[in-house]
Amino acid sequence: MPKIRCSKHNLLRPLHSKCLVLALGFAASFSLACASLTPTDDDLHFSSIVVDGHSDTTPRFADADWNFGERHSDADGDMDLPRIREGGLDVQFWSVYTGKLDAPGDGLRIALERIDAVHEMAARFPEDVVVAHNVSEIREAVSEGKLVSLMGIEGGHIIEQSLPALRNFYRLGVRYMTLTHSFNTRWADSSGTTTIPEPEHFGLTDFGREIVREMNRLGMLVDISHVSDETFFDALETSAAPVIASHSSTRAIADHPRNMSNEMLRALGENGGVVMINFYPAYIDEAASVATRAYFAKHGPRLAELRKEAEGDPKRRAVLFRKYTQEFPVPQTSLDVLLDHFDHAIATAGPKHVGLGADWDGVASMPVGMEDVSRLPALTEGLLARGHSPETIRGVLGENVLRVLERAEVVSREMRAR
Repeated sequence: MPKIRCSKHNLLRPLHSKCLVLALGFAASFSLACASLTPTDDDLHFSSIVVDGHSDTTPRFADADWNFGERHSDADGDMDLPRIREGGLDVQFWSVYTGKLDAPGDGLRIALERIDAVHEMAARFPEDVVVAHNVSEIREAVSEGKLVSLMGIEGGHIIEQSLPALRNFYRLGVRYMTLTHSFNTRWADSSGTTTIPEPEHFGLTDFGREIVREMNRLGMLVDISHVSDETFFDALETSAAPVIASHSSTRAIADHPRNMSNEMLRALGENGGVVMINFYPAYIDEAASVATRAYFAKHGPRLAELRKEAEGDPKRRAVLFRKYTQEFPVPQTSLDVLLDHFDHAIATAGPKHVGLGADWDGVASMPVGMEDVSRLPALTEGLLARGHSPETIRGVLGENVLRVLERAEVVSREMRAR
């Protein structure tokens, strides 16, 4: 049978297949392999480099009972390698997250464990996964049909005021850092999530600006998801490289503090950065947000009991929570609402300044029709149906983020050469 490539993936590896190739001769094989692809939907999606800015699947890589290489049900998380292949995802930023911790050193230790878990996962699947460090490596790995793993530190509190820690995280493959999570750090204010924290610094402190400049020097992207509006504008003013919002949506469609105002979107476009749209219904749909608050008000006591029942055993807690939310689903929204955010961001920030930041395995629900990563082609189909050009869609799917990464590399080289 001839070696046939359907889009960018080598079909000789089963996990890399995006079409079914049958040994019926070259012409017949190619026809059958790509019969379901048209120039206006699947072909565009599967021939593009698809990059997602945020997944919280990371802790599962350290779970000896969970296999990234096996296909799991929607009820058992949003991502695994087979579903990633089905969804045409090529590049994933894995979140390195810890909650608010009081004991010195805990954030650094947990972050190192998360980073190690990513590297160990890639080592278990060397034919299918690679940890990349620059855009050249990303493009080469995608051309070989591999899933590219990048990492992002979610919350500046994790570096514990240490620039050497920041530098070592970069050496280990971290390519962005979210300046805050849902609470203020000692050097930057947060937007919060369900509630907005009282501002402590009214943006970035002098040390916060020093951190941003050091990220520029390293080539690490400055991520402004979760930060306060004041911190956002301080970061743009300070950064010599474009910044990203790794998983944020638009405030004009859903007025949530995690989302970006029109002023912020325009400023991000002028900065050359990218807003990577978050998929969480409670962030992107005001009605879903109200329904989600009501859901947790009703079910919160039972979830607290389950949390206590599994105290000290995060794996058991996750199993109990997944089982409970399968029986009592968290509110969703429609795919059309998600597409509204993409439309608005493209119109306001510009078509070169929008990307994907789903928040896989980090939120309680996903839109109907986007329940897991295998459904990503529906996003491309929806964008085409709304009249966006193939060039715009390729940018949104991944090229816009790769451009920002390349620019960060250039800025880093220039700063290091001084």
